[in-house]
Amino acid sequence: MKVLTASLEAGDAVSTLSAGEATNTCIDNERQALLAFKARLLDPDDLLPTWRPEEQDDCGVAGEISFSLLNLTYLNHLDLSFCSFHGTIPPFIGSMTHLTYLDLSDNEFMDHSMPPFHVHWFLDPFSGLAILSLEGNQFVGTIPMSIGYLTNLTDLSLSENNFSGIIPRSIGSLTKLKTLYLSENSFHGTIPPEFGNLTNLESLLLNHLTSCTVENLDWLSSLSSLSELNMEGTSLAKADNWVNVVIGLQNLEWLKLSRCDLSKVMHPYSSVVNSSSSIDTLYLDNNDLNSSCYSWLCPLVGNRLKEFFIYDNSFDGKLGDFLNNLSRCISPNMLKSLDASNNKLTGSLSDEIQNFSSLNVLYLNANQLNGTISDKLWQLPTLQELHLSSNSLTGVISENIEKSNLLFVDLAWNSLEGVFFNDVVSNFSMSIKHIDFSSNNLGPSFPKLIQKMKKLTYLYLSNNSISDTIPSEFWNQWRPSQLRHLDLSFNNISGTLPESLSSPNLEKVDLSSNRFYGPIPSFPARTSFLDLSRNSLTGLLPDSLKNLTHLKVLNLGHNTLSGYIPPFVGCLGQLETLSLHNNSFYGELPLSLKNCTKLSLLDLGANKLIGNIPVWIGKNLSRLYALSLKSNNFSGAIPPQICQLVSLQILDLSFNNLHGRIPSCVHNLTSMVQKGLFTEQNQHDYSSSINLARGSFINDDNYIDHMLIEWQGRVNEFSRTLGLVKTIDLSNNNLKGKIPYELTNLHGLLVLDLSHNALVGEIPRDIGQMTELLTLNLSRNLFSGEIPSTMSQMDRLNDLDLSYNNLCGRVPSSTQLQSFPPERFTGNVGLCGLPTVKKCLGDEDQGVPHMGDSEGDAKSTDELQRWFYIRGATGFATGFWVSSSALLFNRRLGHAFF
Repeated sequence: MKVLTASLEAGDAVSTLSAGEATNTCIDNERQALLAFKARLLDPDDLLPTWRPEEQDDCGVAGEISFSLLNLTYLNHLDLSFCSFHGTIPPFIGSMTHLTYLDLSDNEFMDHSMPPFHVHWFLDPFSGLAILSLEGNQFVGTIPMSIGYLTNLTDLSLSENNFSGIIPRSIGSLTKLKTLYLSENSFHGTIPPEFGNLTNLESLLLNHLTSCTVENLDWLSSLSSLSELNMEGTSLAKADNWVNVVIGLQNLEWLKLSRCDLSKVMHPYSSVVNSSSSIDTLYLDNNDLNSSCYSWLCPLVGNRLKEFFIYDNSFDGKLGDFLNNLSRCISPNMLKSLDASNNKLTGSLSDEIQNFSSLNVLYLNANQLNGTISDKLWQLPTLQELHLSSNSLTGVISENIEKSNLLFVDLAWNSLEGVFFNDVVSNFSMSIKHIDFSSNNLGPSFPKLIQKMKKLTYLYLSNNSISDTIPSEFWNQWRPSQLRHLDLSFNNISGTLPESLSSPNLEKVDLSSNRFYGPIPSFPARTSFLDLSRNSLTGLLPDSLKNLTHLKVLNLGHNTLSGYIPPFVGCLGQLETLSLHNNSFYGELPLSLKNCTKLSLLDLGANKLIGNIPVWIGKNLSRLYALSLKSNNFSGAIPPQICQLVSLQILDLSFNNLHGRIPSCVHNLTSMVQKGLFTEQNQHDYSSSINLARGSFINDDNYIDHMLIEWQGRVNEFSRTLGLVKTIDLSNNNLKGKIPYELTNLHGLLVLDLSHNALVGEIPRDIGQMTELLTLNLSRNLFSGEIPSTMSQMDRLNDLDLSYNNLCGRVPSSTQLQSFPPERFTGNVGLCGLPTVKKCLGDEDQGVPHMGDSEGDAKSTDELQRWFYIRGATGFATGFWVSSSALLFNRRLGHAFF
């Protein structure tokens, strides 16, 4: 990390000033080092006020750049990168006449133009500037043509801003440039062919210039010194012969042409040119390429290729054929990384893989592989990372895996079976650190293979039909280990949870949906995610939980835990999810829970809790998107402070003893007012690194909240799609009074259930503006008057119940309302017209059809129903997708959870 530094020349003239790379908070050991460094400094003006022991403080500098820098008369190197400076770049920097190096990157500068690029600033004072970096700020506007006067520039970086307009052709005058970074801006127009004048250029980044076009790449042929080129996201559809241009660049080693429309190029290569490619790293991903591209792919890749990325394309055919074709194009024993994930390759992982003897990394996940895994794979001597998930691979995992040098193995979402070992497990310790065997068929016994992996840091074995106990020696080997993530969820594993789970490095533990029983053991203080739901755990919440101050997710739902919810939960200040659903907790909610201000989901449903709903839920837990207190014994009124939860999308207070009125402030629940808002609040992301021989692998993982919700007459458990759900369920209480008209402003609501209360008055006439409603249940209340005519506008309804009220009059004419069965309107003696069985006065004279009349009438009814299905298709599709898409995307697939 960079910090404030200065180097002095003779005469105490400052020539170099650097400050930066401060993150919002410090790594603890860095904080301590900087505090120790600060302690020996004389800092009478308190120039480092944010360097304090508090965890929330940062270690860098921020604010504005002071005019006092002008007093550094001989300054020639100014590096203020990676700070939090804001505002415009101060004009006085143009007076610093000795500057040859200026780096203001990764700050928060913004302006409508670039002040240092005005002509009168650079014709004289900055004529000697060699390095200029302004990347990673918030600049907008255009780049002036006067930039071409900075003829001494060797490095120019303007990336990661929001510059617009055309790229100035005058940049082609900067012939000393070695690096030119213009990526991730909003330029439009053609990439200037004048770039061909930059014959000293070594690195050119033009990626993510999605509004720019390339007519041809002839200008690129002149850049004989170019070693790095990135044009990701720029269409090359018009750039015929681009392969010839590229392979003519004899020094080009690193090339990224992702998302460049390469499949649309008519004639990318002409064989009359006999050049040899020098590329060792090549990205061609996301180009819709298929197996017909070999005619130009072979001359492009050459025999120096070491890293090849063709993921997210359309390569098809047998994997063996693909590997053979690739072997003819490259030197297979040179290739170290191959990523062909998310293509359409089929067949088995065949013996042809043995030709790639230098592979370190292999990605073939998300293809259509449907055979077995060749034993030759495990014999690749340098293979460290293997990604084969989301295929249909079959057969057993060979015991030869123990002879490999693999460190990272992902075989999840296949149909693989367990390894067959002798009953005696050898002392041989495998090198694997990360293994994901989720969603295979490794059961019913617990895999003995895992007992050989004593260096594991990540273990995922969920959904493997394991119905066994875990050997004690397996649990015990973890105490001294480095295990950080453990996921054994959705199996049928039994036994008690051992104390060895207190292994000091565990961060994520998911043992949900098994048959573990007994008390909750101790877990290490660094645990961040703990899911023990859907087991048979008993007893009280142990005091040891209060030590988990890093805990973000605690899910203990669907067990048989009991006792009071202890006050120490208030010590868990990092909690984002707390679910104690379906246990036997009793008593009132502890006041200390209000300290958990980061909570986004609180599910305490199906317990024996009592007392009023605390007002501090609305005042303190402002981040809640989901709140369920259903099926308890809460009493009193619904506190109006609930309306302060502007992020709330799920409110379930059903099956309690609540009384009083529905708060009229419900329209302040703004997340329910907005239509179609998709939120990912139910996803808790985190990354961690795994040290491999080739460097650190970033392991991206997440935890997805899951929650029971009444949905169209059934209780379903939502998970992946939980963020789509917007529901209010106040059913089965003793609520009185009228429905507040303000409730009809919740235009984004999908489910409203007010059934089984004592609500009175008329249904609000504007209820029809709640057009997103899929479910509306107002049954078993005391509503009177007519059904509002506006309900005919609710064409997405596919679940309606108005039964057992005092409603009267004709059911409004609507293909949607007439589609529901008569029992959804029964118990309202004054209602008439379809779909009820009671005719309204004059219906016979008007020839209105009814259920069970003549054959002609039945035919008319059929026509009406057919019209309903067409008219209501959108609403049905929405409701069906919200429900069923969870089955497609939920990691807990195969367990009928939504």
